[in-house]
Amino acid sequence: MKSGSIIVISGPSGVGKTSLYKRLLSELAGILQFSISATTRSPRLNESEGVDYFFMSHDEFDKKIKNNEFVEWAEVYGNYYGTLKSEILKIRDEGKNCLLDVDVQGGLNIKKIIPESVLIFILPPSFRELRRRILERKTDDKKTIRLRMKTAAREMRYVKSYQFSIINDDIEKAYKELKELVIRIIS
Repeated sequence: MKSGSIIVISGPSGVGKTSLYKRLLSELAGILQFSISATTRSPRLNESEGVDYFFMSHDEFDKKIKNNEFVEWAEVYGNYYGTLKSEILKIRDEGKNCLLDVDVQGGLNIKKIIPESVLIFILPPSFRELRRRILERKTDDKKTIRLRMKTAAREMRYVKSYQFSIINDDIEKAYKELKELVIRIIS
């Protein structure tokens, strides 16, 4: 298997990206590594520096933006999130393939900067099912759910800008399709 591929997974909140990529990382741990994002938000319970995120102040993040140290970054709900170029290089230097979970705009920015990146979009089977999944999580209030659904509608317009798309109508089927695709990419 070759190393050095950059694989970007995007899709709306609630579509199942995290479940899919975490399983993929556990099964392909020797050849695939997750790129840890940087953020200005505070760590949540059970989150660790350098494991879940690189936590930094707004000033630190701004300085890195000015120094062009991010391959992509965005402001989300008042906090910054971004992918450090150094993180991608570190993974490639270790002889591994880099997996990223970023929003749609971030994925497109990565593709502009690193044209050989492969973009995979995870879709819900329907907008109605996506709403049901978000409601089932019971983590958001009504206002946040409306915002997530509005954002999802906007994000799904970009699916044609991605090289591949997978519909997560059944987690096992979607996982099998994702794993086969990633193995083809890195082989």
